Amino acid sequence: MDKTLFDNYPLSQTQNIVWNDMDAFQHINNTVYFRYFEDVRVVMLEKLDVFNEVKSTQIGPVVASTRCDYRAPLVYPDTITTVTWVEDIQEKKYTMKYQIFSHQQARCVAEGEALIVYCDFKTGKSAPIPAHTLDGLQNYVKSDG
Repeated sequence: MDKTLFDNYPLSQTQNIVWNDMDAFQHINNTVYFRYFEDVRVVMLEKLDVFNEVKSTQIGPVVASTRCDYRAPLVYPDTITTVTWVEDIQEKKYTMKYQIFSHQQARCVAEGEALIVYCDFKTGKSAPIPAHTLDGLQNYVKSDG
């Protein structure tokens, strides 16, 4: 698979799929795709230093909703690259978009998104995204190029 395909995305994560993630129908179980989304989301949150921020402020992101559109089944063995970008950044929330590419099939096999809302874990209510995180999110907005 041409790795330059991923150059237009602010963040990508490449990983091998795991044999025991296949289900009785001999393809990767549909729930595993959400783990792939989470894997790349965690990389972004680490780069933004969000986990340290949560420890000190008790304010952080939660997934308010998520979805996945499956385009083709994944089958072991394969390597995937999950790409992500951020859209619709607002005071207390933003949307993450995802695409999963199969290297063996040389195509996109799934697309999804998640609504990320910031929460004050002490009160259980929504909270503004901290200013430095809000600024950092701009690095993950996909350019049209």
